[in-house]
Amino acid sequence: MALVQMGCGQIVKLNQIAGSDKLKKKLEDMGLTTGVEFTTVMRTRRGPMVIELRGTRLAISKEVASYIDVTPIQN
Repeated sequence: MALVQMGCGQIVKLNQIAGSDKLKKKLEDMGLTTGVEFTTVMRTRRGPMVIELRGTRLAISKEVASYIDVTPIQN
């Protein structure tokens, strides 16, 4: 399931990142690596998605979020 489909407050696990090698490298450098768990913090209609990862908040465009495959974690 694509990250862009997740709602606010959802805890997810990253499965893989599609897209170019440049995009994958950039996201990996930001800490988005396979298997990492993070929380969706904010999702607006027009703006970027905000996630919290390892104590840091990151803003990710919806276009980029559509390349990130995640699995929701059941609480």
